[in-house]
Amino acid sequence: MKMLIMVVATTLAIGSGVSTIAAAQKPTNTAEVVSATFTITAIDAASRLVTLKDKDGASQQIVCGPEVQRFDQLKVGDKVTFRYYESIATAIRRAGSAPLAPASAGVTRTPGVKPGGTIAEQLTATVTIEAIDPKVPSVTVRTEDGSKLSFKVDNKKNLEGYKPGDKVDVTYTQALAISVASPK
Repeated sequence: MKMLIMVVATTLAIGSGVSTIAAAQKPTNTAEVVSATFTITAIDAASRLVTLKDKDGASQQIVCGPEVQRFDQLKVGDKVTFRYYESIATAIRRAGSAPLAPASAGVTRTPGVKPGGTIAEQLTATVTIEAIDPKVPSVTVRTEDGSKLSFKVDNKKNLEGYKPGDKVDVTYTQALAISVASPK
């Protein structure tokens, strides 16, 4: 959970944040979007602490470092929405057929008065295919640490020539979008 809070705190650098990522700890299926909205209940400007409350009333404080732009635009009552996207496979190839691409990441700030933006990351991992669904199209894989993941595949042709049991390198994308809106 602390790791996720750190991710969210980093995400605050693009605008605002909360540990909605706790919801994103669940494994996602085939490009599932996990979304949650929180309400800002307190802001300590001197300490740059924002207290967020979820729909069930659970609160959590988030530290917004100096890299958080437009911090002064956050107001008590603002709604902070997180959308976590995972499992978009953009490339599948035989394991070891090419050097693994280094991870890449990008941050895009949302224009406007309120903080917000998107952090996206592209990763490559060596995995074993567990199942292929050409209709979706999607692939379910097992990582070297035993985790099972499902990915929607952006191009059906990327699945051609592969079968369960094949060891492959899969390149996939994860993204977290955060928006802040004034209460209505």
